[in-house]
Amino acid sequence: MVEPDVIVVGGGPAGLAAATEVATSGYLVELVEQRNSVGGAVHRQPVDGITHVPQARGTRASWERISRAFSEAQIPVRYQSVFLGVDGDGFTLIENRQTGQVQLLRPKAIIIATGAVEKVLPRPGWQLPGVSTAGGLQVMMKETGQAPQGSVLLAGTGPLLVAVAAQMAKLGNPPMAIVEAGNPLRRFRAGLKLLSDPTILGEAAGYLGSVARRRISWLRGARIIAIEDSGTSLKALVRDSGGSERSFTVDRIGLHDGIRPNDFGLPEDSTGPRTGPFIFRAGDCREALGANAAETDGRRVGRMVSELLLGNLGAGDLTTALERSRRTQANLAALFAPVRPASPFCDLPDETVLCRCESKTVGDLRSLCSQPDRLTGREVKHNGRFAMGACQGRFCAENTASLMAHFNPGEPQPLADNLTGRRWPVRPVSIAALTRANPTRTESQ
Repeated sequence: MVEPDVIVVGGGPAGLAAATEVATSGYLVELVEQRNSVGGAVHRQPVDGITHVPQARGTRASWERISRAFSEAQIPVRYQSVFLGVDGDGFTLIENRQTGQVQLLRPKAIIIATGAVEKVLPRPGWQLPGVSTAGGLQVMMKETGQAPQGSVLLAGTGPLLVAVAAQMAKLGNPPMAIVEAGNPLRRFRAGLKLLSDPTILGEAAGYLGSVARRRISWLRGARIIAIEDSGTSLKALVRDSGGSERSFTVDRIGLHDGIRPNDFGLPEDSTGPRTGPFIFRAGDCREALGANAAETDGRRVGRMVSELLLGNLGAGDLTTALERSRRTQANLAALFAPVRPASPFCDLPDETVLCRCESKTVGDLRSLCSQPDRLTGREVKHNGRFAMGACQGRFCAENTASLMAHFNPGEPQPLADNLTGRRWPVRPVSIAALTRANPTRTESQ
């Protein structure tokens, strides 16, 4: 078996575009995908036999173009495989979850395109069964062609909430309400700036029109302040910007407070050391700018890596072509900025769960931060077990760092990286899989 020159990690728009670009340049490239199909979250493919998937017309056209080019390039894909990292000897470790074995490869370059992850702020009761991310509900609809069952409440902030509501309505079960912390209809200037991106504006208009036609309640300037388990359902207490409160009794709640790069534990971009491969990130895991920008960035990074392997170390400007996407994301952030300016951490009860994996609470962190000698993020991790669970801090690290800054005002805010670290393996892997590591031909010879 011939070793690939380049490994691309992640089969979303950035990964597919990067792999296609490298293959076009004549280098051998392989794609590593943890699922059994490519597409990522935005182009998630339905299970067998499902064809009715809610997608915007532009999204469908984009996927057809990307997947056709990738297919024509005939790039091998390692499905159900997970990138673990690069060891001290320069070997790239890939866990094949079909065989339960770790495979060792020696590519010349790695392009990491692991996309973005949803941000969810802690709220009392957010860890309860029946509470998920709004993006998770959207992915489920794409896979199954069905809306979530029962009554659903969407809450948080950002345009994704409106998109999910419209998609649920299209599949026959609109949400009971959208609880939006911002009030985009009051931010006229920010809305006008979206005229510079007609694609985003058209997609947003379509979703808003669907929400209006189905008369879905859109509570702006409001937020969930507590979620309670009422036995067979969930009770959400919602407070508006004026202080008035009302409750919703629903079967499911989808939360969303934005997105951030899915770069937890990943090694930094590098052009060395020479004992290992070149490593570069592409798409949303480098900078969360959306699917269109991810595809563009994937092509650029793929071209840059190809030129780098030819010895052209100065090639590849990754910023200029992404400026419009950067401006669009900044405009959307301003449009949906929460009405309530205070920190979302200022009034959390001590019993609020902060780290769901380890069941660590706001009170646990407050106790650690009240010690005479201030603890670093790493010390909080090891003494309090924050970011030590199965998700390795993907949900709690950023919130923990922000809350530490709230408890210790005036001190530099610790970075989430202080809790998650930069290390391999970047995902939990069994010792049995490591002991059955499959050496490459180069190593065995």
